[in-house]
Amino acid sequence: MFAAVLGAGSATAAPPHQLSYVNLGDSYSAGSGVVPTAPGTLPDCMQSSANYAHLVAHRFGYRFTDASCGGAQTGDFFAAQYKGLRPQLDAIGPNTDLVTLMIGGNDGMVFAGTVQKCLTAAAEALGRGSPCKDTYGDSIVRELRTVTFPKLVNAMAAVRAKAPNARVAVISYPWIMPSKYEPCPAFPVAAGDVPYTYEIQSTLNDSLRRAAAQTGVTYVDATTPSVGHDSCKPVGTRWIEPILTTEQMVPVHPNALGERKMADITARTLGLSR
Repeated sequence: MFAAVLGAGSATAAPPHQLSYVNLGDSYSAGSGVVPTAPGTLPDCMQSSANYAHLVAHRFGYRFTDASCGGAQTGDFFAAQYKGLRPQLDAIGPNTDLVTLMIGGNDGMVFAGTVQKCLTAAAEALGRGSPCKDTYGDSIVRELRTVTFPKLVNAMAAVRAKAPNARVAVISYPWIMPSKYEPCPAFPVAAGDVPYTYEIQSTLNDSLRRAAAQTGVTYVDATTPSVGHDSCKPVGTRWIEPILTTEQMVPVHPNALGERKMADITARTLGLSR
């Protein structure tokens, strides 16, 4: 910075441009369950001031808006999710420099629906076999590929159109379950359904990756680094809380460690700086 002498006065150079950053998405993006809750936000959204996007914005000094909200689906980019909210796309525009998002897990009730179905099936089968897979087969994966995927493409394309000058990035979902069975009393899915639920989440993340490639959005892989940090691992290792947890009030969601790790992965992948 330097001063230029102009007659009897002086003027300092204009400060550098402060990057405008907007976060969109669902409860994984909002950090639902991680305390503290972001001040002034709708309680139903359960948005955390320690979610990955807040951490990124604070780390790099970005001008920040967080429109993420627990329970959001791709349709909530275009229409208000709750009374008092605006469509998430309203938060971005031509002057937005960076957009991050996590979305898709609530379309078709993939996360909540699968968890509920597989827990119920496990209880009825006393934890034996693969009752969830036997009952639902490839129906969930098929819905992800044929229904959720085009919605993801539509949502990402809309973000790109509304914020044409922004770098747009979608963050994939960290693993909830391991790829193979291991003792997991805090997440009582039947042994044979552990790889089944893993396949469902794998299909969702692949849908995100393909939609990003189709729309020119950067895919931030938070899934691969989360191997070994699923909800069946102990406190201090896991990034996702299991069903039976006392660590936070929202289970099957990233904990504070998971949010910090997603912030690190996002910053590293995008090469962010001040």
